Amino acid sequence: MTTALLSVSDKTGIVDFARALADAGVRLLSTGGTARLLADAGLAVTEVAEVTGFPEMLDGRVKTLHPRIHGGLLARRDLPEHMAALAAHGIETIDLLVVNLYPFALATARPDCTLEDAIENIDIGGPAMLRAAAKNWADVAVVIDPADYPRVLAELQAGAVRRDTKFMLAKKVYAHTAAYDGMISNYLSALQPGAEEQVAAVPAREAYPAVYTLQVSKTQDLRYGENPHQSAAFYREPVVAPGLLAGWTQLQGKALSYNNIADADAAWECVKSFDPAVAACVIVKHANPCGVAVGASAVGAYLSALKTDPTSAYGGILALNRPLDAEVVAAINAARQFVEVAIAPSITPQAREMLASKQNLRLLEIPLEGPLSRTMNALDIKRVGGGLLLQSQDAKNVVPAELRVVTKLQPTAAQMADLLFAWKVAKFVKSNAIVFCGGGATLGVGAGQMSRVDSARMAAIKAANAGLTLAGSSVASDAFFPFRDGLDVVIDAGAACVIQPGGSLRDDEVIAAADERGIAMVFTGIRHFRH
Repeated sequence: MTTALLSVSDKTGIVDFARALADAGVRLLSTGGTARLLADAGLAVTEVAEVTGFPEMLDGRVKTLHPRIHGGLLARRDLPEHMAALAAHGIETIDLLVVNLYPFALATARPDCTLEDAIENIDIGGPAMLRAAAKNWADVAVVIDPADYPRVLAELQAGAVRRDTKFMLAKKVYAHTAAYDGMISNYLSALQPGAEEQVAAVPAREAYPAVYTLQVSKTQDLRYGENPHQSAAFYREPVVAPGLLAGWTQLQGKALSYNNIADADAAWECVKSFDPAVAACVIVKHANPCGVAVGASAVGAYLSALKTDPTSAYGGILALNRPLDAEVVAAINAARQFVEVAIAPSITPQAREMLASKQNLRLLEIPLEGPLSRTMNALDIKRVGGGLLLQSQDAKNVVPAELRVVTKLQPTAAQMADLLFAWKVAKFVKSNAIVFCGGGATLGVGAGQMSRVDSARMAAIKAANAGLTLAGSSVASDAFFPFRDGLDVVIDAGAACVIQPGGSLRDDEVIAAADERGIAMVFTGIRHFRH
C-alpha cells in the first residue's frame, strides 16, 4: 500500500488513523476540510487538486471527479493493459480510500432545512469514489466506518490488508450507498408539488413518500419461523431508538425464536405504555396480553397479572417496567410458571443468580431512561401479497378530558381509573377485544374473535376458569358495540361500567341499554383495532 485518499464528513479518529498510515510510509491525499485538519495536525498531506491539476470547482461540487482519481481507484493491478494505461497518462494507483458522505439525514432532519440546503447535502463525488473502489475491492481497501480503522491498521502493520477484509469492506460500501440514495429518494419523493419553485423555502412533505426505501441489517438467522417448516431471520434498523425491543441485551438463555421476538415486542410495547411512576407487569401469549396489572411493586404487579389467566401464562412472555428482582423470581418459582422470555429495564445480580439454572429462559435487558425511551417506531409496516402497508403507530392514549360520559349514571373515580386501565390494555389485544378489569388488573381478556359477542363471552369464561369474580368490573371494548347484545353479555357477567369508542349507527340503542341495565358508559371517540 503506497497511497491513501481520505475525505470524510465524520472525522472521528481520522487524525490518529492518518498518522498511523503516514508512519507506515503511506502517502496521504485529501480534500477540503479533511486536508486542512490533517495538515493542522502536522501531517504531510497532498491536496487532490495537486494530483488532478484542477482546483476544487463549483463550490466544491467538483473536486474528485477526475480520471487521475478514478483511474487510480479502478485500475486492476493484475491486468497489464490497465497498468500500461496508467503509466501512459501518469496516473498513480490509490490503494486505500477512506470516505464517508455528506450528512444528508442530519441536514434534512433540521426543521429549517430548505430544499436548497437538502440538495447541497447530496454527495456526488463521494459515492462515485466509493463505488469505484468497492468495484475494485481486490486491489483497493475502502473504508466508510471509523469502527473499521483498527482492523485495517492492524492488518496493514502485519503486512497487508487481507483479501476477506477488503471484500467485507466493499460489501459495506454498497449497503451504505444504497441507504444513502434511499434517504435522498425518500426525502425528494415526499415533497409536495410545487416544492421545486421555492428552493429557498422549507418544503412541505407528504407523510408517505411516493417511493419508500427501507434498509435493515440482518443480526441473526433464526432456527425457524412461526413453524418449523418456515425459515426466518431477524433484521435491525440502522438506528434503534432508546427503549425499543431491538435494543435488547440478552443476558442468558437460548437464542430468541421468531415467535419469541414477535411476542416480546407485544409485551414490551404494552408495559411501556404505563406510567413509569407505577410498577406494571404484562404477560403475553401468542401476541395477546393474557394478564396485565399495575401495583406498588414489581412483584405485586406480577402476582396480580398472573391471576388473570395462569393457564395461558404458562410458556408466556413476561415484561416489567421495573427491575426484575429476587422477589419477582421467588414469586415465579413459587407459582411454578414456565417463562419463555423475561424483559425488564434491568435485572438485579441476585435475580440473575437465582435464574442461572433456567438455561432455556431468555433474559433481556432494555433500559428505560428518559421520555425518549418510551417512544414507538415511527411507522408500522405489514407485508401483503406483492406490497406493503405503511401506517403511523397507534400511539394515542386518551386522557380523562377527552372522555364523554353518555349514560345517566356517572362512573366513580375508582371506576374511571379502571376504565382507563382497561382501555390501555385493549389497545394491545387483537381485535375484536373485550377486556374486564378491576383494581388495576385484568380479570378476563377476550381476543381475536370474529364476533364481539364471542370475545365478550370468552373473556367471561377466562375469568371464571381463573376463579375471578367480574361483579362490579370495568370493561373496555376496542371498537363500538354495533348492537346491544355484546353489552348485555358483559353486564350479565358482572360489568358495572364500560368504555368504548362510540360511533355506531345504533349508539342510541346501546346507550339506552346501558341506562336500562343501570351501568355507566364512557365514549372515547377513538378505536384501537389491532390485526
